[in-house]
Amino acid sequence: MRIIQFGRRVLGRRAFGRRAVCALLTLVSSSLYVQTTSAQVININAVSATGSTNLQPANLANDNNGSTRWESNHGVSPSSLTLDLGQPYALNQVVILWEAANAASYEILGSNNNSSWTQLSLRTGGTFGNRTDTVGLSGTYRYVRMNALTRSAGNNWGYSIFEMDVFGALPAASSVAASSVAAGNCNLGCVTTLNSTTLRATVTQADIADIHYRINNGAQQNVRMNVAGGVWTYDIPNLNSSSVVSINFTIIRSGLGQDTPWQNYSVSTPASSVAPVSSSRSSTPLSSSSRSSVAPSSVPASSSRSSTPTSVAPSSSSAASLGNIVPLYNASTALEGAIQFDRGDALVTRIADRGRDRHAKEDQFQAYDHFLSFYWEHRTAEIEIVDYVAKGGNTVRMNVKTQFKLNDTEAENRWFYRGVGTVAEYYDNGTMNVIDNLNYYKERSFNAREGRNIRIGDKLEFELSQFLDHTVPHGRSAYYGTTYLYIVGKGLVPWDVTGSFGTLGGRKDSIEIPEKAWLGGKTTLPYNHSNEPDNHFIQMATNLASQNGQPFVLGRRVHHASFIDGSHDEHVVDNGIFPDTVGKAGPHYVHDRCAGCHVRNGRAAPAPVGQPLEKWVFKVADINSNPHPNLGRALQPKSAGGVASEGQASIAFWTETNGLRKPNYQFSGVTPARFSARVAPQLVGMGLLEAIPEATILAKEDINDANGDGISGRANRVVDPSGQTRLGRFGYKAGTTSVKHQVAAAFNSDMGVMTSVLPNPDCGSAQNDCGASGSELSDTHLNNLVKYISTLGVRPQRNLNDAAVQRGETQFASIGCVGCHTPSVVTSQFHPLGELRSQTIKPYTDMLLHDMGPDLADNLGEGQASGAEWRTAPLWGIGLSACVTGGVTNAGQGAQVCTPVHSYLHDGRARTIEEAILWHGGEGQASKNAYQALSASQKQDVLRFLESL
Repeated sequence: MRIIQFGRRVLGRRAFGRRAVCALLTLVSSSLYVQTTSAQVININAVSATGSTNLQPANLANDNNGSTRWESNHGVSPSSLTLDLGQPYALNQVVILWEAANAASYEILGSNNNSSWTQLSLRTGGTFGNRTDTVGLSGTYRYVRMNALTRSAGNNWGYSIFEMDVFGALPAASSVAASSVAAGNCNLGCVTTLNSTTLRATVTQADIADIHYRINNGAQQNVRMNVAGGVWTYDIPNLNSSSVVSINFTIIRSGLGQDTPWQNYSVSTPASSVAPVSSSRSSTPLSSSSRSSVAPSSVPASSSRSSTPTSVAPSSSSAASLGNIVPLYNASTALEGAIQFDRGDALVTRIADRGRDRHAKEDQFQAYDHFLSFYWEHRTAEIEIVDYVAKGGNTVRMNVKTQFKLNDTEAENRWFYRGVGTVAEYYDNGTMNVIDNLNYYKERSFNAREGRNIRIGDKLEFELSQFLDHTVPHGRSAYYGTTYLYIVGKGLVPWDVTGSFGTLGGRKDSIEIPEKAWLGGKTTLPYNHSNEPDNHFIQMATNLASQNGQPFVLGRRVHHASFIDGSHDEHVVDNGIFPDTVGKAGPHYVHDRCAGCHVRNGRAAPAPVGQPLEKWVFKVADINSNPHPNLGRALQPKSAGGVASEGQASIAFWTETNGLRKPNYQFSGVTPARFSARVAPQLVGMGLLEAIPEATILAKEDINDANGDGISGRANRVVDPSGQTRLGRFGYKAGTTSVKHQVAAAFNSDMGVMTSVLPNPDCGSAQNDCGASGSELSDTHLNNLVKYISTLGVRPQRNLNDAAVQRGETQFASIGCVGCHTPSVVTSQFHPLGELRSQTIKPYTDMLLHDMGPDLADNLGEGQASGAEWRTAPLWGIGLSACVTGGVTNAGQGAQVCTPVHSYLHDGRARTIEEAILWHGGEGQASKNAYQALSASQKQDVLRFLESL
């Protein structure tokens, strides 16, 4: 038996209408019984609410609706709000959710006759702004009053409360009719309805009870319950034996309007029980206060207590057995808030933004995608879009929380693109309304572009400009923001442009990119129209959560900082020294900063013959594949603190046969008996790959080639640093299990930096100069870097309507490439990051190991992977990687052009995508042969398709 809680509230007063009390849930056979007990502290439903003055009605502070509020008359002190609980309760506490206009001092009073009052608590020192006060109480009273004595400094209005909730225990003599919910017995033969489900509650024949449900995480559907003789029933049609149904009960009291949802359930058919899942009312506020709001004389603020949708429990039949693999995430994983959710009265979207140098469509400046100096300091913003139009209302509101005060005269938030005068012109310009130094808002019902009210389906392109107050301590103050396209009623979408200068609708008007091209699901970025071909892989995901904007840029700072001298590799003078990274690399290391190998987050390339391979990793071992006594598990050529180098690796010469080249290596120090040479890979999409369920990946395993297609992919099973056996996901041989594991391993062996994940240095048995064990980098910095890498956006597929690309996609499948390069997969609903959960992505990988034949093999395995086995490489970004790797010519602003460097496969040997195909052997031999059998034009179609990814 357990008490189910919703955020701060114990499930109770609004469970079934407004008379039910604290519910204790216990699962017995096929029924879920809801019982009551006077011993439990409950959230008490007040019978009535009364204000001493009422600019807005008192009952609005007790209606469980976060977008309504009681408001006293302006300038009147004291002012009071009184709740009648209907009978005496043993009081425990009162929780007041204030709007910005609040009390500096107030008292909580108790009474049993609404005449003589006892002071239960006196609170002072309150400051202006949204806040939640929790006040402990004692004593048994029927009436509870908040008596506001003085207004907070800056409160030029009155007193405004969204919700005032009183908690207490029923006196022992009290009793309330019990309620119950019984799940229907839908046995194996029942595949069309979930029937015989009954609801008995403290509701009347005049009440309405609705069921809101989703089948297999599909669209929300509704069914009205029937009542006869006090027994409530409902049927859900169109179920089958594998359906998973998420059910939400809502009671609508006669004459009182809609009440709150009672509880969320996951029901799998055929099933004989209902299992409770987490509450659908858990709050994910935009700001540190209870909700974003405006001053009381303005329009009502949006609630940030609104519920975020819970995940639907998976079907009992998994895609594949996990065996001894422990999943990274499951139904018990703590989840960050959803990026977008249906609040009932509005569709709510919460995202992050960052400062930009220029505008997204200004190709003449080439100054939009890069990062500016001090980008991690005061230059991100949290945006909450509250789309009331989506749910039948008439406005769209945007709440903005910044890291630093904006210039009051230039807090611009431009809506509805025009682009007639310039590509940065909008119809609805102007500054936002100011709540306080960090909180702003804009709300509109009028579509200035179309000259009418906003409708579902309207294109609301917007750009927030962060013109910071000139007192900002570092860097310049004027910044533009990211260009987003919001489709009213749908949400954020990646965008392309259309139109020509001077036409109605403007130059480079935004249009939604078709979902077929969203390689990274909702993380997918717009096409690049600022003409910065080298910066594709460094962008925030389009759906980056509002709370993750600052961790993203802080993680990026770690990524670009030297762990020798603390310098930043961009704007070196301006960005100064990061003291937290100074002197931490070594004694042995490969590079002193992450971005030193992963330049612009892209792939590395081979250095000229004889030059050190400074952006490579050489895994090494002795003849028996044990750690090398003089080198450990990785060659670390650089050293610090007077320690001797382990020696350099370089390419001695290339061997070329039939147009295909292969590197031959030389070592300036010890030559390891076994080694595996690997270029630094690109980083985009790693978080999404981590989010693919283990069962989905294991379902593709065919270790013994049972289907006879010549492909026998298998997973690498890896013991992670915690000692658990996990699915190998990252690295060329799938040797690490998560983004955090991969990042910690890179710190450890590539940079010689110890973390709490891997606190022991890479050291051979004959070495005594490897440095001490123990964490050198804080978990905060490590976690920020993990979040940064996990939430990088993925560019969309390009040239979607090109006939050659379309033909090439068909050929790619017909010659068998999709046997390993699986086009599409859905990520887990249990990943902690909302950006990555339940996304349909197109990485073109099965994440499995495949024997690629002797020509690609090295002589060192990793974990269960042999020297010839390699994890299927994801293909997203393959057509962009050459410009990211090679960068651009430095010919001045607006004149920079891509200088491509092609580098494919694990060691960069392939100079073209076709060369990479022709290196395929082993399990890839049949597809290579099929490719070679194509006509010249068909081969070009396949290459055009791959270049579009």
